[in-house]
Amino acid sequence: MNGDGSIRLQIPERSFFEPQSSIETGDSNLASPSSPAGSPARAPEKKLTLFALRLAILEKAATGLGTLGFIWATVVLLGGFAITLDKTDFWFITVILLIEGTRIFSRSHELEWQHQATWSITEAGIYSFRALKSTSDFMIRSIKSIFCQTQRNREIARPRIGNCPQMQSRKWRTSDVPLLPYVQWVFLSRNISKLLYWLQLLSATACVVLSLMKLIKHNYGEVAKGDTDKRNRQSALTIFYSLALAEALLFLAEKAYWEWKVSWCDLLETVNRECELGCSGLVSVRRFFYDAYSKCINGSIFDGLKMDMVSFALELVLSNSSDEQLIGARILRQFAMSARFSEDTLQKIGLSLTVMERLVEILNWNDPQEEEIRKAAAEIISKLAGKQQNCLRVAGIPGAMESISSLLHINRTPNSSADEICEKKIAFDHMNYGFSTFNNLGLLILKQLARNHDNCGKIGNTRGLLPKIIDFTHAEARLLKNETAASSQINTVKLSLQLVKMLARTTGNTGKQLRKEISEIVFTISNMRDILRHGEKHPNLQKLSIKILTHLAYEEDARERIGGTGGVLKELFNIFFKEGMAENQKHVRIAAGEAVGMLALENEGNCRRILRLQVMEKLVGALELPLIRVGAARILRNLCTYSEGDCFDQLKGVTAAGSTVLKAILSEKNKTQEVMVGLASHVFRFMTSIEANTAFEKAGIKEADLANALIQILKKHPYPPIKTPRIRRFVIELAIWMMRDKQTNIQIFKTIGLETELEGVIESTGEVESFNVFSGTVGLSRHGTTIHSLVETAMKLMID
Repeated sequence: MNGDGSIRLQIPERSFFEPQSSIETGDSNLASPSSPAGSPARAPEKKLTLFALRLAILEKAATGLGTLGFIWATVVLLGGFAITLDKTDFWFITVILLIEGTRIFSRSHELEWQHQATWSITEAGIYSFRALKSTSDFMIRSIKSIFCQTQRNREIARPRIGNCPQMQSRKWRTSDVPLLPYVQWVFLSRNISKLLYWLQLLSATACVVLSLMKLIKHNYGEVAKGDTDKRNRQSALTIFYSLALAEALLFLAEKAYWEWKVSWCDLLETVNRECELGCSGLVSVRRFFYDAYSKCINGSIFDGLKMDMVSFALELVLSNSSDEQLIGARILRQFAMSARFSEDTLQKIGLSLTVMERLVEILNWNDPQEEEIRKAAAEIISKLAGKQQNCLRVAGIPGAMESISSLLHINRTPNSSADEICEKKIAFDHMNYGFSTFNNLGLLILKQLARNHDNCGKIGNTRGLLPKIIDFTHAEARLLKNETAASSQINTVKLSLQLVKMLARTTGNTGKQLRKEISEIVFTISNMRDILRHGEKHPNLQKLSIKILTHLAYEEDARERIGGTGGVLKELFNIFFKEGMAENQKHVRIAAGEAVGMLALENEGNCRRILRLQVMEKLVGALELPLIRVGAARILRNLCTYSEGDCFDQLKGVTAAGSTVLKAILSEKNKTQEVMVGLASHVFRFMTSIEANTAFEKAGIKEADLANALIQILKKHPYPPIKTPRIRRFVIELAIWMMRDKQTNIQIFKTIGLETELEGVIESTGEVESFNVFSGTVGLSRHGTTIHSLVETAMKLMID
């Protein structure tokens, strides 16, 4: 993932002049989820669940002893010895029972109050879990906090977003509820948990002191000789005080262990750091620990061990509480973005349809106070959509595309006039809301979804979505030329171009319909032209624009629209012929050549427009340049093939390339050889026999050498090659011209076995040789003459 928030997909670039097998197409994101990139990271939250288990053991042991002591006191002492008890013992027992009852009651409710107190921590962000639990400094800070917060008792529970003023909520926030009038700062529910905590410590300490006093002094009163009613009283009291002491010491041991792990060992801060949850993550970790501890206390001590941070976050996201949803979204976002935890997190989210539906629903929330949770949901979905197995699940949620479309903050003002287009309005960032962030996230999600063919159709069928995407491709000259332009604005244009490119190259009927709809939007082609004209500082944007034009040109109507848009062909040629480009930018020139070649394919109008630009001499010269010679050869061949007869004089200049083409046929291989063989037969059609002989002499090549080279090509390719699917067709076309040009060439071809090779071509020909271009594995623009007809023509020439 890049610093600008965009994700780079490693999609190999292939020419549309060759078929593309879906088996060969690779994507790093399509790897099986079962093959982790490295060893799985240990879950840091296991430290908390183990800590909760140990605390629960101590707590339940103390509670058990306390319960036993309570029963012993009520049944044995107060029941059997109530009348015979010494006055001091009676009151000690009564006080201890009251203290223990108070402690047990407060303990049973402490976790509930701590849960309610969580939200004040979410807002304030200044108290750590340690501050609530230990140190005398806590008292000073809490008093300051209480007085500072009494003036905002009814603010909403969510944290502030930037400088956005918080709106009044129609509901009380539980942490701010004043339980009694006039003394609200004391009886705020957020302070009750603190009161209960100190009450437990004081009660346990008092219990220890009272029990020790009695056990040490051992003054249980005198027992008269022969008094059978009091003979077991001393033993019963000793057992009671021992139970009370043991219970109180266990509780204090639990608290000491608690303080040591939390305050001295920084357990919560350590887990927060290992979970990579950031500065706001302590609230999430604290809430997770309390939930785990509650399960251990209220159920089996092992229930808390079944919890993990991801499942905990999923439950919170599904909650009806906005605060819990925010905590859950924060956890899922951090884990989804983390290299250590993303695999497991995204897998669990993808398996929960209800969670994905809730995340998609959140995308529609546009209240400024809900910015953080909406952004978190968008980031999670962007990562989720990056996984192939989740891509269709996200798009399959009812209303998903409409929700994603709501992230794109751009619209056109309604206008009742039919003879003009509504004005475009893009929402820019301001102090209360980051619109550009949501624009980029929306485009990124759509880009991830567009990797799937079916999703591309859904994007095209979503009402108003395509025009929104096209509007984002607009980049003014001052933005493209400004070196200090905001990276977010450039990134928005880049993401939109990448998305349009992916939609335009979709195969099948879906792709045909998408290309039609995209090209019919009146701003599409002009936006591409503006980027070509002013985007010298952004070659990647230029290449994306060129690729979009190339893919749109698959359709005949779009080809005419592109060529008829003023300046498009001119800007493409300016880029194609531009010299002095950096090495890492030269791919833009190659792409420009492919685009022009595609626009000239089967389009007489575009061929005329190209000829009017007076570029024939430059194109012929470009055949000498290795970088762009393939593109130049394609353009020249299409000009010669699809221009009408009245353009003969303008095309005559192509004859200057004769010697260059002949040399390339004998010296080059693969793609370059294919396009040069294809161009040769058209170049020689504009030559007389004398001019052709001159070209052969200038190249230092004889007709026999060329004939032998053509035969070797046919022998090298007994079946139609995928990388050069038209090379056998072009070889036969050139052989036909040679035999028609000179009778001696017929004898040469007979001698070297052309007839045998042609028979092999007839037996092995395939559909792949019948098309000029390909959209994936689907052929487009079928050749006017079949390869069978070419073979028959060549065979007939050799017979005659």
